[in-house]
Parts: sequence; structure tokens; C-alpha cells
Amino acid sequence: MTTVREATQALLRQLGMTTIFGNPGSTELPMFRDFPNDFRYVLGLQESVVMAMADGYAQGTGRAALVNLHSSAGTGHALGNLFTAFRNQTPLVVTAGQQARSILPFEPFLYAEGAAEFPRPFVKWSVEPARAQDVPAAVARAWIVAMQPPRGPTFVSIPIDDWERDCNPVIPPRAGAANPGDPALLAEAAALLAGARRPALVLGAGVARDGAWGAAIALAEKHQAATYVAPFSARCSFPEDHRLFAGFLDPRREAIVATLGDHDVILAIGGPLSLYHVEGEGPHLPPGATTIFIADHPGQASWAPCDLSIVAHAGHAIATLLSASAPKRMVPPALIRPEPAAPGGGAITDRWLLSRIAALRPARSVIVEEAPTARGPMHDHLPITRPDGFYTCASGGLGHGLPAAVGMALARSDEKVIALIGDGSAMYAIQALWSAAKLGTPVSFIIFNNRRYDALRGFGRLFGMQTVEGTDLAGLDFVQIAAGQGVSARRVERAEDLDAALNWSLASALPTLVEVVIE
Repeated sequence: MTTVREATQALLRQLGMTTIFGNPGSTELPMFRDFPNDFRYVLGLQESVVMAMADGYAQGTGRAALVNLHSSAGTGHALGNLFTAFRNQTPLVVTAGQQARSILPFEPFLYAEGAAEFPRPFVKWSVEPARAQDVPAAVARAWIVAMQPPRGPTFVSIPIDDWERDCNPVIPPRAGAANPGDPALLAEAAALLAGARRPALVLGAGVARDGAWGAAIALAEKHQAATYVAPFSARCSFPEDHRLFAGFLDPRREAIVATLGDHDVILAIGGPLSLYHVEGEGPHLPPGATTIFIADHPGQASWAPCDLSIVAHAGHAIATLLSASAPKRMVPPALIRPEPAAPGGGAITDRWLLSRIAALRPARSVIVEEAPTARGPMHDHLPITRPDGFYTCASGGLGHGLPAAVGMALARSDEKVIALIGDGSAMYAIQALWSAAKLGTPVSFIIFNNRRYDALRGFGRLFGMQTVEGTDLAGLDFVQIAAGQGVSARRVERAEDLDAALNWSLASALPTLVEVVIE
């Protein structure tokens, strides 16, 4: 016999989850008694920061990360970024403290009522074990479910007095293989693709998650298919400087139909091409075109407008499609990117900033982005050209990017992480700068300071609103905020000073912040 804590620690060690992201509370303290020397505790100053750091770390390593929260209060703080992790399909095992079982009938201070229900529906599986000795097995099951496609977070609520109870050791489980897809349906898809006159590929984040970057390039070249990025894709799945790269689909029904209107067969892999942001009218897809959708998410496969829907691991599916024959076709015209206008009067535009980051970034760099207003200009002026080189939040929520960059830097210590963060986004999780300084992660935080929630102002115009209340952010000083948390920072207001500040940040072996005033 061993204690629940000892059995759980042994299990975590065998599963490779020895890095714990958390912000400790009273109901979690016994979990960390006699904390093993080979474990690492990564402290975040607020639970939403903790969740996003773990998300970035898990995406960077490709393995489930362990998150520890404080009862209902901590879980509540983390819910926004738990939602993002769920939409990112990030494997996380989330634990939360619970009050002692003996006093739960008395609704004690800091207890969690319906603890397993609270994080739903943004977890794949959730439980508060019926007995203390079931805790290690619950953590093992949580790991299995988190790692099974479609991957995502799971949740285990653990009463404070469970850690000292006796239990038997747990043998670590093995996760199942990825779904290769129905052979007959994939053969049908291959035949449709081979018979196409002008095929198109639409690639979503699942292609990157499944490690199918190279296979996607081979498939596009085999069929000379114009290749688009799916709306709101949180990863880059195709080199944006490739001759077959055709651009980014706008998340509006009418725009998607117009962009894909000349294609007769459309193959969407790894994410839906019908992820809308506003209402629309008319058909979802070009009339007369045949649309095939392949993803590892059964839910998406059930509602995505298409003619043929297949649930499969993107890598396996693309490998099957590559084994089929393809006719020779004309090469489609290459995408022409606009050149950014030189800044006038020294003022810096987001386009100019992005073009300078593209010119100066190290070859082995990773972009983590949460600057909604700059996403369109980024498509034009900061092409992502290497696998696993871009990450953003799939949920559309704010407060993920800055701490996720810290977690990504922990996972990818041999690469330069560049965090592109809007001023409004940064303030949702600015405490992550302290964690970056404490950990010494060499992230370059680039703050786009336009002194407002500019994306909301632009979106308001869709509703005929010329003014939008609550969007003015004038007066923030990110240099002082960064300095107060131990991060060196510089402010840039004129174009002639931009390159020097970026080069300083990109060359640093410590975290740095560059606040760029955007006109």
C-alpha cells in the first residue's frame, strides 16, 4: 500500500507530467507535501494565466500538461482559457482542490458544489472520485481521455483529505491509436479529387496538430490544388510562401462562396471551412462544387456543410489520398502579396511593424498571436513558412496569447518565441510577465498599442455604429508595467527607432517587451 499522493506522483512521473502549472490554495496544499525533486512547479499569478501557460506548453510539447486550480474560485478564474483550450483541442489534465469529505454536508468555506459539473461543457470528461483510493485511477483516465483525438482538457476534483489515504499503485495506461478513417469513404474522396478540373484544399489547425505539414504540401503539389487556410485556423498548416498558397478564407458565408466559386472539388481537412462570425444568406458552398470534409472531431463532421464527411486523423487521411493517382493539371496562379506602404511622418502602422518583424525574426522562431486588429495585416505581411511556427487561440477569447507564449517558450527552449499581443489583449493576463521573468523564458513580447479595443470599433460598423462605448484604453504604459514585474522594456513611437528595438528584443536571452505605438 502507498498513499494517494505517492501513487499519483508515481503515475504522473511515468506519464511525463512532472511540470505542474498552478496557483496554490489551501485545499491543494497536501498535494505538494514532500514535493519530488524531479518535479517542477510553474507559478502563475492568476488561474487564467496558469491555464494559458499550460495550454502553450502542451501544444509546444505535443503532450498533456497538468494544471492545478483552487476549488470553485480558481476554476472560475480559469474558465475563459479553459474554453480556449477546449477549442484549441489542447490535451490538459486539470485538477482542483475540494474541501474535506467529512465536512462537505455542511457547505464549508471554499468548497465546490457540483465540482465535476462546473467546468462543463468545456472539458471532455469530468469527475470527483467517489473514494479517495480512486483518485490515481481517475487521473489516469483523465490522461487517456485528454490524449485521445479529438484531444482536449479533462477535469478531476480532489478533496483535501484524500492525499493521505492508503491506496494501491496504478499502472500507467496506454492511449489508443489515431483514427485512420473509413477506407471506402477515403477511396471515394480520392476518386473525386482525381476527377476534379480545378481542385482546392482548405486546411485547418488539425493538419498541424496531426503533424501533416509535409504531407499537405505533397497533396497540394500532386493535384496542383490552390490551398487556402480555413477561417479562424489557430495553427499554420501550409507554408504561406508556397506557390500554391491561395490565401485565407473570410469567416462569412458569402465571402467563402465567392472565393471558392471557381473550384469544382473542395477538400477541407483539419477544421471546418464554415466557421462563421456573422450571419449570412445564400448557399454555404459554391453551387455545383463537390465538398469533402475530413476531421478528427465527430461533432464538426456532424454539422459541417459538405457532400462527404469523414472522421479521420489528418495525417492518415492525407497519406491515403496521396497513394491514389492524380492527373496532370495546369499550375494555378500564385498569390501576390501587397507591399506595405512606407510610414509617413515617422508614424508606425501595424502593416509596417509586421513587415519589419518578418524581415528581422530569427529563422527558428515561433509566433504566438493575440492582436485581433492586426490579424488581417499579418496575413499579408508576416507569412508563416515553417511547421509549428504559429499559434493563436481558437476560441476568439482574450487573455490567452501572452501567458501561452510563456508556456510555449518552456516547451520550445531552443527556438525564439515572439508574442504579438494587442494592448487590450495584454491587460487580460499581464501578470504572465512576472512568470516569464521568474522562469527566464526569452520571449519577445511585442505590444501593439493603438490605445483602444480597435477590433470592436471595426466590428461595430457592421451594425451601423459609429461610436462604440467602453473601447478607449488611453493612458496605459507597458514599459512601466513590464518593469514592475521584472521584464526589461522599450517604447517605440517613430518608425526610425523600430528596427533597433526589435533587434534588441530578438537577440535577448531573457524576456523583453517592446511597446509599439500604432497609428
